[in-house]
Amino acid sequence: MKHYFKYIAVLALGIVSCEPEFDNPVDEAGAYTNGEADFSRYVALGNSLTAGYADNALYITGQENAYPNILSQQFEKTQDIEEFTIPFMNDNAGGLLLGGNQITQNRLVLAVGQDGTPGPQVYTGMQPTTEVGNVLQGPFSNMGVPGAKSYHLGFSGYGNVQNLATQSANPYFVRFASSPEATVLEDALAQNPTFFSLWIGNNDVLGYATSGGTGEFQLNNLDPSTYGENDITDPNAFAGIYGQMVQALAASASGGVLVNIPDVAAVPFFNTVPNNALALDAETAANLTGYFQAVSQVFAGGLMQQGVPAEQAQALASQYAITFSEGANRFLIDVEPSEANPLGFRQMTAEEKLVLTIDQAALRQGYGAVSLSPQVMQILGALQQGQTPTQEEANALFGAVNGIDDADALDEAELANIEQATAAYNASIQAIADANGLGYVDAQGLLNQLAEGGISFDGGTITSEFGTGGAFSLDGIHLTPRGNAVMANEIIDVINSTYNASVPKVNVGTYGTVTASNEVQ
Repeated sequence: MKHYFKYIAVLALGIVSCEPEFDNPVDEAGAYTNGEADFSRYVALGNSLTAGYADNALYITGQENAYPNILSQQFEKTQDIEEFTIPFMNDNAGGLLLGGNQITQNRLVLAVGQDGTPGPQVYTGMQPTTEVGNVLQGPFSNMGVPGAKSYHLGFSGYGNVQNLATQSANPYFVRFASSPEATVLEDALAQNPTFFSLWIGNNDVLGYATSGGTGEFQLNNLDPSTYGENDITDPNAFAGIYGQMVQALAASASGGVLVNIPDVAAVPFFNTVPNNALALDAETAANLTGYFQAVSQVFAGGLMQQGVPAEQAQALASQYAITFSEGANRFLIDVEPSEANPLGFRQMTAEEKLVLTIDQAALRQGYGAVSLSPQVMQILGALQQGQTPTQEEANALFGAVNGIDDADALDEAELANIEQATAAYNASIQAIADANGLGYVDAQGLLNQLAEGGISFDGGTITSEFGTGGAFSLDGIHLTPRGNAVMANEIIDVINSTYNASVPKVNVGTYGTVTASNEVQ
């Protein structure tokens, strides 16, 4: 697997070994009320965040600590409610089987590597036993489907095992769909929910983000059936689909809450591996600076040989005269060659992101920098002696740049696409909540708080710091039980203010974070 645990402090081991003790108040009968809401039949719709997916897998403990289950337990303190049912996995391994063959990997756990550094590794302490083809009998209150985008909730056949071969079905929904052609929304509506929560739309941008922006922003394309796996959903398509879902859910329910979309680029998956981790000593920094001065000069000379005026050639080539200094430097990134950047590389900017799963061993061996091979050093020596390189030598010189691939980074344009889509989605969600008199939960603001210093609770502070902050699981995207508790409390605040209720909040410190185990591969 990719070695992406270098930036986790050893403190991570401490956060899983003990939890603070609290004096929990005894709940008195009648102390809490449901107000104008009827929680008797609560149904939660969404994706992996709703299902309890964590540590790159779905497993029992994660499902038990998902925010909808936490909410249902608190709702029960205000009125009699029906059992909140969950399509449980068979085990805590997390992998899925199809016909006996494993199709998704086991969960991640925090393990100590050979170099003594703690980091995420795939758990091998038990074999997965959850067979996709063994369909569960519902109905299920938690209708969270890992991997689902907004438009998937209305796709007929999304729970048909036969459609897995064409990737038009979802193995998690196959396990608990009421019939092969039923939709997620239909199965939710069939339960006649008295109260609902809807948190969907994250994956409409997340696939694009985690792929390093390799998909397309399907702006003005209203037909999701034509989208690629890593494409961003058109905001107008999202708004239409989302509005129809809410209208159907709100028709008979006493109320509900709509949860907005966090800034996916703000989660640990994109903020753990720094883009300025190219550590250089003084000699190497000087060598790289000299190399790029040579690249700039050779490129300018080639342009002038083609008839480009000297001033114009030198101006275009100047972007390649990159300078380096002793200490931390930003990596180089590959970009699409263009008239403005014919060689197709540049240094990363401060805002651009590296993904958590980038191969850090490769970074330490020159990925994101330059491969100064003997041939390249020989060419540089010839240049210093005033020799003019051949075209083959010039190509070898330019080809020594080993920029970071598009799939391993988010550049400024890709981040702008994510920001534009997310802002549009959230504007629609808030407008639809207001139009239907529903609660609006600002998950984006909450997760930004976690990233900007954290949120205090009785036993400490929870932050988005990868591995040690307590909010995010080891995949850097999904919440821990403690993170889910914080989210549940945020939702409870909105419910109480919207429906004049007094649902009690949970004690965040009693919920766990990441799991340590050395039973790994």
